[in-house]
Amino acid sequence: MDKKELGILGFLFLLLIVLIYLLFRTGAGEKSKPAPGAPLVETQPQPKDMEKGKKVTLFFLSEEDSLLHPEEREIAGRSSTAEEAQEVIDELIKGPRSELISSLPPETKLRQLFVTKDGMAYVDFSKEIMEKHPSGSSAELSTVYCVVNSLTYNFPSLKRVFVLVEGGERETLDGHIDLSKPFLPDYTLIAK
Repeated sequence: MDKKELGILGFLFLLLIVLIYLLFRTGAGEKSKPAPGAPLVETQPQPKDMEKGKKVTLFFLSEEDSLLHPEEREIAGRSSTAEEAQEVIDELIKGPRSELISSLPPETKLRQLFVTKDGMAYVDFSKEIMEKHPSGSSAELSTVYCVVNSLTYNFPSLKRVFVLVEGGERETLDGHIDLSKPFLPDYTLIAK
């Protein structure tokens, strides 16, 4: 090969790399997906009897303080952490059964939830989580940590939670809390 052919080959290779990057970065028309290269866990069998229910702890707000307060629920035992985590989020969206306050707008829908082998949960909500969200940094912080702490508290294999909206990354829910990176749990926000 001469220099001209090598130059054209190099240019085509560079163009291919750029196109692949754009495809993964924009995700045009796709539903949410984890970061490229993140190994998905389709099923992660639980050692418990899957026919029995599983007790979980959800976190909601109280009018008395700005802390997260626990409320126990029972969900159906499932064959994977991802399926059980979806049930936890669905229960959070339904709201509390006591005098506690939900931090998620009731119109919010869970679109998808992915779990990776390295303990990352990608939680993809519908646009209502942004459109119907109450204003303020404390409300936004509460929403994020009701989700993050409810997942990580109940599923020790989950270490971090990435919040997505309508299949993509968002800067914030309402202008306050940076959603561009995953969240670690913060159990200091839980009432004693």
